[in-house]
Amino acid sequence: MMKFNLSQTGAFEADFEYGKIEISSNTELGFRPVQLLVSSLAGCSGGLLKKIMEKKRITFDSIDIEADIKRNEEEANKVTKIAFHFIVYGNKLNQTQVQKSLDLAVKNCAMIHSVNSAIEVVETIEVREKQNI
Repeated sequence: MMKFNLSQTGAFEADFEYGKIEISSNTELGFRPVQLLVSSLAGCSGGLLKKIMEKKRITFDSIDIEADIKRNEEEANKVTKIAFHFIVYGNKLNQTQVQKSLDLAVKNCAMIHSVNSAIEVVETIEVREKQNI
């Protein structure tokens, strides 16, 4: 069971294995609920993408995920659409193999399946050559 407590600051706090999280609509006090919603979807699908590509022995350097959110202000500002764009960096990556890996990740992402009847979730992916830093 997860437990959330209202703190002295007015934010809700929860302690998890990794650490404490503070949640508030005031960004000076904690993470906004919408940030956590989108983060959970990105973390789930991105983590699965990483795991699947590693299992398929697809060598890559890093993955970036960009998220564009659409909200309906007339309905309590609810999230209606989240578009994720995955960018996979590496040398001579095969776009088709990476796309199939993303398709499999999305198919198995519990967080996306939990919201897809209420929120339209769209995923796109591209491969880019390794970044030289």
